[in-house]
Amino acid sequence: MDKKNKWLAFVIMMVGLLSCNNKDKVGKQLVIANTLAVDREELASIPYREFLRVYNTHSAPKCFKLVDDKGKEYAYQLEKKGSDSIVNVLIWIAIPANSEVRLHAVSGEPTAITAKTFARYVPERYDDFAWENDRIAFRMYGKALEGRPDDAQGLDIWAKRTEKLVVDEWYKTGDYHKDHGDGLDYYSVGMTLGAGDIAPYAADKIIYSKHYRKHEVLDNGPLRTTFRLSYEPWQVNDRVVSLTKTITLDAGSQLNRVELLYHFEGRGKLPLVAGIVLRQEEGGKIIKNLSKGIAAYWEPPHGEDGTLGIAVLGQTDLPEITENEGQLLAHFSAIADQPLVYYNGGAWDKAGKIHNANEWEQYLTSYKEKVNNPLSISIK
Repeated sequence: MDKKNKWLAFVIMMVGLLSCNNKDKVGKQLVIANTLAVDREELASIPYREFLRVYNTHSAPKCFKLVDDKGKEYAYQLEKKGSDSIVNVLIWIAIPANSEVRLHAVSGEPTAITAKTFARYVPERYDDFAWENDRIAFRMYGKALEGRPDDAQGLDIWAKRTEKLVVDEWYKTGDYHKDHGDGLDYYSVGMTLGAGDIAPYAADKIIYSKHYRKHEVLDNGPLRTTFRLSYEPWQVNDRVVSLTKTITLDAGSQLNRVELLYHFEGRGKLPLVAGIVLRQEEGGKIIKNLSKGIAAYWEPPHGEDGTLGIAVLGQTDLPEITENEGQLLAHFSAIADQPLVYYNGGAWDKAGKIHNANEWEQYLTSYKEKVNNPLSISIK
C-alpha cells in the first residue's frame, strides 16, 4: 500500500473511532411512558425502522448508547428474531408509576452488560432443551429420552436463587438435584404437562405428542431469549396435528411467553389444555380466576427444598379451569395456522421475591395488567 492509501485508511479508521466515541446527542428523543399506577422494570420494545427516526437516517451508527437527560445509560438488545436484520430495539428500563423517561441516542460504545437470559440444546443429556433468566430456569425433554425408565412428558422447572446463569454449570457437574447455594431441580414432572405445558384435549383425555424434534434459537440474550421447538405430527381423534412452539423469556420475568402454531386439516377449533401437576401432599393452594386468565398453584412445602408456585396465564380470559388426571387444567382452543399465545412459569419462595400464594397471585395479576398495557414509546 502506498503512502497516500495508508494515510486515507488511517483517516477512515480515525473517523470511525471518533464517531464511536462522540457523546453528543443525536437526533430526536425516545419517550417511554408508563400509564399504570405501579412501578415497572422490564423491556420496552421499539421497531427498528421507527428507532431509526431518532437519527433521521436509514441506518443507525455502528455503535451507540441510550442515555437520559442526566447521562444515565440504559442497556439494550438488538432483536433479530432469527433473521439477518434487526427487527426491534429492546430497552431495559425501570420506570415509576404514571411517569415517563426520555432517552437520547448518542454515538459511543455501549457498556457491556452481563447476560441475563440464555438457552441451548443439551445433547449430552438426552436431547434436553434448557433455558433460563436471572429468576428461574426450564427445560423440555427431547427424543433421546423417549422410552427410557426416567422419561417424562411436560415442562420442567428449576428453582433458582441467584441472578447468574446456571444451565451450563449444572449440566457440567450433573449435580443439580441438591442445593449448593444457587438452587436445584426438585420438580417432579412425570407423565404430565408439568409446569404449564399444553396439549390437545379430547373426551376428557390429554393427547400427548412425542417430545420435540427440531430446535432453532432465534435470539439468545443478553436481555431476551427466543427459540422455536417443532413437533412431528400425531393423531388427535380424526385429525393429524403438528405443532411449533415459539418461547420467549425476558430478563426479570417469572413467566415464558409461548406462541403456538398448530397445523391440521379442516375447519373448527382444536380443544387444548395447559396443565399444572397437582401434589398429593397437603398444604398446597389452587388459584383460579377466569376473568383474569389465571390458573395457578402454590405447591405444598417440599421439606428443606422450599415451595414452588406454578402458573398458566391466558392472554385473555379463560373459558374454563378444571381438574383431571391429577392436574389443574386451563382450557384453550386453537384454529389451524393461527397463532395462539399464553404464558407459563413459576417462582420459588427461597429466591426471596415471592413468598406465598397471595404474593404469587398478586404477581400474576400485575403481570397480566402489564401485558394488556405495554410501555408506550414515542419519538419527539
